[in-house]
Amino acid sequence: MKRHFREMDRNIQAEPFSVVGVGDMSGDVFGNGMLLSPEIRLVAAFDHRDIFFDPTPDAAVSLAERKRLFALPRSSWQDYDKSLISAGGGVFSRSLKVIPLSEEMQALLGLQKATASPNEVMRAILSAQVDLLWFGGIGTYIKAPEEDDASVGDRANDAIRVTADQVRAKVVGEGANLGVTQRGRIAYALKGGRINTDAIDNSAGVNSSDLEVNIKIALAPVVAAGALDGEARIAFLASMTDDVAALCLRNNYLQGLALSLAERAGTSELPDHRVLIEGLEERGRLDRAVEFLPSDAVLDARAAQGKGLTRPELAVILAYAKLSLFDDLVAGRAIDTPYLAGELFRYFPQKLNATYPAAVEGHRLKREVIATVLANAMINRGGPAFVSELMAATSASAGEVALAYAAVRDVYGLTALYAAVDALDNKVPGAVQLALYAQVEALLYREALWFLRNGNVGASDVAALVERHKAGVEALRGAGVSLLSDKEREALSGRIAELVEHGVDAELAQRIGELPVIGNASDIVLVAERAGVSIEAAAGAFFGAAGQFDLFRIVEEGRNIVLADRFDRMALDRALANLMRALRDLTADVLKAGDIATWRGQHEAGIARTVKAVTELTGGAATVSRLSVAAGLLADLAREG
Repeated sequence: MKRHFREMDRNIQAEPFSVVGVGDMSGDVFGNGMLLSPEIRLVAAFDHRDIFFDPTPDAAVSLAERKRLFALPRSSWQDYDKSLISAGGGVFSRSLKVIPLSEEMQALLGLQKATASPNEVMRAILSAQVDLLWFGGIGTYIKAPEEDDASVGDRANDAIRVTADQVRAKVVGEGANLGVTQRGRIAYALKGGRINTDAIDNSAGVNSSDLEVNIKIALAPVVAAGALDGEARIAFLASMTDDVAALCLRNNYLQGLALSLAERAGTSELPDHRVLIEGLEERGRLDRAVEFLPSDAVLDARAAQGKGLTRPELAVILAYAKLSLFDDLVAGRAIDTPYLAGELFRYFPQKLNATYPAAVEGHRLKREVIATVLANAMINRGGPAFVSELMAATSASAGEVALAYAAVRDVYGLTALYAAVDALDNKVPGAVQLALYAQVEALLYREALWFLRNGNVGASDVAALVERHKAGVEALRGAGVSLLSDKEREALSGRIAELVEHGVDAELAQRIGELPVIGNASDIVLVAERAGVSIEAAAGAFFGAAGQFDLFRIVEEGRNIVLADRFDRMALDRALANLMRALRDLTADVLKAGDIATWRGQHEAGIARTVKAVTELTGGAATVSRLSVAAGLLADLAREG
């Protein structure tokens, strides 16, 4: 829920927000949820017994009373201290024939009459104009307009259920399972509502169960060896409670972020998502109709309307992408490579890793745990179609993509960079923070693609490969700005200044702003190794050659082209790859000549002719054909060298 509101530029830990819900304080889901912020204004709720109203609650007083009820065994809304309820509120039994509506209740519910039946009142609560509708009780209360009650399969709540177009809450949270049908979620999201799925909202609970089991499996040999007796084992497990909770919440945080980034990308990633869906169908992993994913005709209509998949639909393909990737990783051998062994320790609490490292390393489900860690990380950070797109573009295996992912993460220090962006929660506008994540995600994809095409990660000593490229990144970070042309330096300064203006601290603004520059490190390292020169020398030649043709602008414009057709996208990818290959070849020519000035003198006529042609080609709107021709012209010039 925090992410939904954060992206609306609202901090629900520090700003008041109104809530209605289904459940009571004795329920672990509803009760826990209604204690998580001091700013909750719970104005109405109902469970299977009672209907609660507090039209203008005092946040501190009502929170204290909710805490009291939560601690009271088998409490109900009838146990709420009525003297603490604001004017016009009260607690009413659902068995009443009619409920008297105060002026405050009428205003809250949008019912302009003196009395209403309990069912009318509960439907009005579900349709109330509030910030959050929170589900913590059993039952399905929202369906799509076109769904009939019989298809929902919850006869007990047929008389209460509303349609998605009637819901006026800005955010819907499903602490309970299936508070909303999947078609209802999609309909609500299509009209602008913010919603995930119950699987996403409840993922921390499932995650904690899995983690608990795997921790106990790790400790079993320790107990069997007599190094830990039963009582000490219980105490040790209890000591990791907070760490386990933090790990589970972290996974939940990252899944929500992945959905936000995919949702933000909209139609630009719709073709990727479509190919992912089709691929899962071909493998027999997914039934589109069962999961209520759009047909091809609906996808075409969405694209024409400028709409991508909704958040609930993205949640479904995110899950399937992870499941499919997990199976592929376990079936392959890449997860057995030494470089990925450390992924095992990312899964468990640090206390377990530090106290019993041998037990973690010898975990009998080691391969499955590593595959789980990688599947979660790769899809959370790269998006639902990250792996499928890289496999299609390179014919690499899922395991090779995992190695490329880990290499990019470690070469560019993305873990620390992500942490710095995470730290901006509620400090910068939500759209700004998502834009920062998106820039890192774009680098991750481009560089993973580069390593799959040029780094031969499947056969390389990945550790050595990473160390070489990491050194290249650091060298470029130290000298990169000084090697840029005046135009590129000005563009970099502009990017940094804009981020600072939006509240990003100067250090992070520098790191994000320079990504387009630092992102050339892999090409520069490759050229340096082939030519037998230093990173600094290769970088000088690289930036000099690029500046001669304004190539950074051309490549950036090419990357910003949005195409719906899969084969057009493949052609664009190939054109951009050819541009960068030509730039590497031109850089090699510059190094062979000795310096940029000598190279220009040796090829003055050819360079002038190519500059003129490339400028004419790329002066207007960027297209795949223009980029392809420009790449060919640059390659021709390189061959002349």
